[in-house]
Amino acid sequence: MTHPELTFTSIERNHGERFKSLRRELGVEGFGINEMVLEPRQRGRIHAHENQEEVYIVLQGELTLIVEGEQLRLAPDQLVRVPGAIRRQLVNAGRERLVMLALGGSGEHVGRDARAWVDWSDAGPGKPPQEVPLPEDL
Repeated sequence: MTHPELTFTSIERNHGERFKSLRRELGVEGFGINEMVLEPRQRGRIHAHENQEEVYIVLQGELTLIVEGEQLRLAPDQLVRVPGAIRRQLVNAGRERLVMLALGGSGEHVGRDARAWVDWSDAGPGKPPQEVPLPEDL
């Protein structure tokens, strides 16, 4: 049984588009999440945002991130946060396809809003996670 409020999608490394809005597919309302694919030698526009900061997560290939003219390289499993107002350009200077996720949002993060329970039978309001012990490993 799948909970009716859950939505699913997949990373599609060969979908043929540079940009795929995972936010729309998942119905995410609080932040942006996009899959980006750049073939070798492709690059995006130089851009900045008025409010939105972005995090880029490299899944495959190598990202050359140009920030205000300075080149930085990110390998798979590396990520970087770029403040909104800083100009940046995403470039695939490598020889293989670049697949990455771009997460974007603005506004203050609401931290520590989680509730936790010891087990599924607990119907109470829950407690702050730091007050609930971690369960034993399987």
